[in-house]
Amino acid sequence: MMFVTLNLDNVDFTDQQFEHLCQVNPEFQIERTAKGELIIMPPVGGISGNQEADLITELTIWNRQTNMGKVFSSSTMFKLPNGGDRSPDAAWVMLDRWQALTPEQQQKFPPICPDFVIELRSRTDTLKSLQDKMQEYLNSGLQLGWLINPQNQQVEIYRPNQPVEIVGFLVSLSGEDVLPGFVLTVPI
Repeated sequence: MMFVTLNLDNVDFTDQQFEHLCQVNPEFQIERTAKGELIIMPPVGGISGNQEADLITELTIWNRQTNMGKVFSSSTMFKLPNGGDRSPDAAWVMLDRWQALTPEQQQKFPPICPDFVIELRSRTDTLKSLQDKMQEYLNSGLQLGWLINPQNQQVEIYRPNQPVEIVGFLVSLSGEDVLPGFVLTVPI
């Protein structure tokens, strides 16, 4: 099953209705773009799920050592400042920014853009849709993002106000100033 995009231009679809739709359809990952389109994606397969788990594990190990922020899985929906509701495969938010949210904001879809995200292209993802998603994160305040593309054996690195950097596999990615000391060797 491939993902489906629904145009809701002429539909009055509130944030509460979107949250409810996601809660009553847990078998699907549902996102909303900044343009208001709904994207419905099937669950990932075993290889992608295992790779996502490895990415989150590496990020969590680093974060436990530094205690600099909070790590989130692909099940977390972020309400981005530009209007999109997105779930990165792995995400990290600086601790002070997370603690600035109210308990209710933390409980629901957090109204914050992660400081760092990883998107892992699965066999059902189109590269263009993930590149657009990464741009949405940048437009919402993302500081560093990695789009890992096993199909093309490359990683796209996203930073604010810079062109996208593309590197091949068999590299070590640096968390730079955003995640000091975090290194990920690709492929995972």
